Amino acid sequence: MSWSDRLWVDFALISFLLGFGYSVYSLATGKFLTPRITFFAICAGFLFQTIYLFVRGQEIGRCPITNRFEVIVFMTWSMVLIYLVIGPAYRLSLMGAFTAPVASALLTIAVFQPPTDSIGARIKVNPWLEAHTSFSMVACGAFALACIAGAMYLFQERQLKTRHPGSIFFRLPPITTLSIANSRLLWLGFGLFTIGLGTGFLIGSRINWVQAVWSILVWCVYGGILIARIRHAMAAKWIATLSIVAFSLLLGTFWGIRFISERPSL
Repeated sequence: MSWSDRLWVDFALISFLLGFGYSVYSLATGKFLTPRITFFAICAGFLFQTIYLFVRGQEIGRCPITNRFEVIVFMTWSMVLIYLVIGPAYRLSLMGAFTAPVASALLTIAVFQPPTDSIGARIKVNPWLEAHTSFSMVACGAFALACIAGAMYLFQERQLKTRHPGSIFFRLPPITTLSIANSRLLWLGFGLFTIGLGTGFLIGSRINWVQAVWSILVWCVYGGILIARIRHAMAAKWIATLSIVAFSLLLGTFWGIRFISERPSL
């Protein structure tokens, strides 16, 4: 992977930081000039990420998930993709202000990853391995956005309890809408993660059970949250809180993700 390829990721990071900076300025001054500026900055960052992933994918002939840098970029791209398709009611609300800093933080982590060996040429395709990593990463993107929706829900609830909400309150979607969005994103991520977990056992090589058990634990945590949601056994604010906690736990599975360039299993 050349430094010129990574420049696209740097451009994406700059775009997300610009969107984040504008959101902070807008909220601090209370002007709320237009959320479209943040939205367009996120779109630019998504475009730069897409170019990087396309160029890298063409170079190696498959999904560019060969090292930790590429995995984080792919997960961030997945999160932003889901954000862009969930509907204008969310895209042009303060969800962009919440999404931009998360995307910035993830790409910052990626940029400062220590140099590692990565595939520089085309390798033999293992479709189950690519399905495992790809579905798992897109699921991570959905869970990241569910985490953001959960954080917005908790912020909205706190604003309601003060009985003197600030101006930011009127820029957020209704609290019931945030609860529904959080739930739907959890379901989307859970379905994708289930496919990713299942295909991991079909790769055709020895399974690393420590990593597999950790992934199953994460799957059970999200499954438990959704069961509690269906049975109304838990208040919406706790569902939102657990979606944040679960995503923090999920980030710990990075060491358990099977990269395309690796030979050990799962």
